[in-house]
Amino acid sequence: MNMRLDDYRVAANLEDIDREIARMALLCRAKLLQSGVIERVLKRDASVCGTDNPIAFGKLHDMLVLHFAVREKSAEVRGQIPTAAIESYVVERLRKRFPDIAADWRRA
Repeated sequence: MNMRLDDYRVAANLEDIDREIARMALLCRAKLLQSGVIERVLKRDASVCGTDNPIAFGKLHDMLVLHFAVREKSAEVRGQIPTAAIESYVVERLRKRFPDIAADWRRA
């Protein structure tokens, strides 16, 4: 991926935020990368979780809100296409690092 230095800063910020999102998803056992799950977390629907952890779920929700705020600001400054490229880069790295956020879990 061909990125400018400033793009690497945005990618690093998003990666830090998304790493925390992945950690909270693991604690909640939320299959975050499956279709519709992020939208349900944003609507505060804790039924997407495989375990009851209201503190981690609250942090998961808040970090997702933060992610989208940073992404929106990046899109305003850089445009949608470069921002989408940065986001794809970050998501791919997280998929490799946290494969369980896409795996099937049974509700505890």
